[in-house]
Amino acid sequence: MVMIPRIKHMISRKNISKNALKVLYRLNKAGYEAYLVGGGVRDLLLGQKPKDFDITTNATPEQMIKLFRNCRLVGRRFILAHIIFNAEIIEVATFRRDNLIKEYKEHYKNFKFNKNGMLLSDNTFGKIEDDAHRRDITINSLYYSMTDFSVRDYVGGLRDLQKGIIRLIGDPETRYREDPVRMLRVTRFAAKLNMSIAPETAEPIPRLALLLHNIPPSRLFEESLKLFHTGYGYLTYCKLCEYQLFQLLFPTLAENFTKKGDSITERMLVQLLKNTDNRIQNQMRVNPVFLFAAMFWYPQLNAAELVVQKHSNSLTYYDAFSIAINSTLEEACRVLTIPKKITSLIKDIWKLQLYMSRIYGKRAKKLLLNPKFRVAYNLLMLRATVENSPELRKLSSNWHQHKISSIKKNSIHTKISNNLISL
Repeated sequence: MVMIPRIKHMISRKNISKNALKVLYRLNKAGYEAYLVGGGVRDLLLGQKPKDFDITTNATPEQMIKLFRNCRLVGRRFILAHIIFNAEIIEVATFRRDNLIKEYKEHYKNFKFNKNGMLLSDNTFGKIEDDAHRRDITINSLYYSMTDFSVRDYVGGLRDLQKGIIRLIGDPETRYREDPVRMLRVTRFAAKLNMSIAPETAEPIPRLALLLHNIPPSRLFEESLKLFHTGYGYLTYCKLCEYQLFQLLFPTLAENFTKKGDSITERMLVQLLKNTDNRIQNQMRVNPVFLFAAMFWYPQLNAAELVVQKHSNSLTYYDAFSIAINSTLEEACRVLTIPKKITSLIKDIWKLQLYMSRIYGKRAKKLLLNPKFRVAYNLLMLRATVENSPELRKLSSNWHQHKISSIKKNSIHTKISNNLISL
């Protein structure tokens, strides 16, 4: 173990959440060990603002329930304590026991795995040294102590942080089999922190990518938001493609890719992710509905064309388009489960693309009042950029002008302006 004293690192309590400090102080005062750990310590050492502050302790979940009235326990594979402070939740984990230490080999045989080596149950507590080896990435296994303000490093995380290397703790193939989502985490952190992936950590990823099929689709949906809604979506997308992970998460999109990387689907993805990154980095809101509506727009058009060809002249294009919507979204949800509240909005936004193809009379005014019009308009603008289409640019410009004239002429201008203020 390497201990870095206060004078040799840049972490200050001023940059730590007051609520996290309260939890640390109370655990220490009650006689327990407690440390700030993970991404919070990593980001503080890099001079960045942490997104959240996680804590680890030798107090058991039952002991934390007694110590904090605002505590609730969550998790199945490993129980965590959530200390709730209004809008902020401080996550506290009990030290986990390390399977890599020889003295625990016999005990490790009792852990629950599936046939692919995926760890199903891990509610076994240990010491801080054990906990350090149970974490996945070295740079996320750094501990900040409130007792002496030192940083403790048990796995070479500080060295990797200084060199800019993402490295798994332990045998990479074993760790990926325990939890295949670690492959996504490795690529995401490499993109986010602009670091390289250690060769031994990178090598098994393409070989083991299929293990992602063992992850519940609902969890993969949550992971997909972390991949693309953290401000580094485009770089993450490049890493996912490099290690053959994107094809596993989005097979419907990958089917439309070309060797040259210039398909309309790929151009949409690149522009979409760059725009999303720009919004996040400028503290603007992003919407998962828009993300998935734009991602699957061109596969939806392809699906609609297939329906048209199959039914020849027996269906209108609108009917064919509506039939294709269900098949497109069902295909997308086979790998990651997009919640129904999102898919229902995506359906409406896609149909609005057809309605917006013309601007006339009362229908135009009705569309302007539609609460989903803003997102649909943004998709229209994105399509115009991706396709470099003068017709779509003119159409989006006309809608914008129609919006302005409607605000001036109608007594309902307040409702319209609130709906379209950010266009």
